[in-house]
Amino acid sequence: MAYKELSLELTDEHEHLKEEVHRFAVEVLRPAAIALDALPADEVVKRGSIYWDCMAKMYGQGYHTVLISDEYGGLGLDPLGVHIVWEEIAYGSVGFAVSLGCSCFNAFYATMLADDRITEKYIIPFVECKDASVMSCWGITEPDHGSDNLSPQSTFFRDAQVTQQVKARKKNGDWVINGQKSAWISNGPVASNVSLFLNLDPSKGLSGGGICLLDLDSPGVSRGRPLDKIGQRELPQGELFFDNVVCPGEFMIVDPESYEAMTELTLGHANATMGAYFTGVAQAAYDLAVKYSTERVQGGKRLCDHQWVQKKLFDMFVKVETSRSFSRSAMVYNMNTTPPDVKYSIASKVYCTQAAFEVASDAIQLFGGYGLSRELPIEKLFRDARAGMIEDGSNDTLSMTAGLMILKEVLEA
Repeated sequence: MAYKELSLELTDEHEHLKEEVHRFAVEVLRPAAIALDALPADEVVKRGSIYWDCMAKMYGQGYHTVLISDEYGGLGLDPLGVHIVWEEIAYGSVGFAVSLGCSCFNAFYATMLADDRITEKYIIPFVECKDASVMSCWGITEPDHGSDNLSPQSTFFRDAQVTQQVKARKKNGDWVINGQKSAWISNGPVASNVSLFLNLDPSKGLSGGGICLLDLDSPGVSRGRPLDKIGQRELPQGELFFDNVVCPGEFMIVDPESYEAMTELTLGHANATMGAYFTGVAQAAYDLAVKYSTERVQGGKRLCDHQWVQKKLFDMFVKVETSRSFSRSAMVYNMNTTPPDVKYSIASKVYCTQAAFEVASDAIQLFGGYGLSRELPIEKLFRDARAGMIEDGSNDTLSMTAGLMILKEVLEA
């Protein structure tokens, strides 16, 4: 169901983009995501599965370059255009949206560096790729470190007793890497390279971190089995292991001096993107609920003719529209601001994922018993939305991080 566009900033190009991506998401991604949802995790990532077909189709459309400027051959979209693409793809499948978003990590970092060798290795092959064979993952989560890895404002971030489990030591100008990333690494089972967050100086705790760009076919890299989970099952996630893996010195792009700032910049972009994704999920759940309410008859009249249903649909509508307005504002502002004001991206992520979960839950309630059936897509949206409140930082931890940011600003004013 088309929603009323309240933004007066949308151009004809934005409208065309929205229609194009929406159609693709509904016709291609949603049916594929439903089919993949029924498969074991091992089957999802096999070459020849629908996952690879859909990723290749998105690459063929250039959607993987949504964050890459036209200078490098990317789509060159403005922040509003970026939000539109992410929201509409997630309308069809938030799992595919997350996979596509993670695919550009190395290329995205490379655009900040203006280094010819890194450009040639990580931007050009990615932009030119049409079959999804060039794909990144975000290597940050570890067995003992999840959301805390995204909390530079916390006092424990500088505690020498708390360090990343993946560590690197310098040897002859290169870096030797050892350790493990957890099963929650999105694209871990399928990526060709990784933006790897690791520790370079244990004496500084988590703040002694660094980031390197690493090919996953490097000697010493291995992968665990794809993770079996309740939501976003079309999104491959899995462990990464590093056993004396050598990273050339020039590809260690962030050291402890800039690690905290880059972590916050990454969190600002990632959380703003999550807000866009889950606006799409909320809209999808709302649309299904509205359609069902006009078709289902109870008590001799359509569901939508019952006053309590009308009230429930309005409450859902408010959450969807609020999500879109806030997540767009946060993304547009922070993509145009350096450094980003991270608390607004966090607020967008926390609000929009919670809203999507509540809208999907209310939709299931309107569907009644049918809402629990795997034969209808609403229960999948509910499971997908639940995952959103944990991934890219759990909502509780992110809220505390943003709270510290707010207090710091007040106390230092």
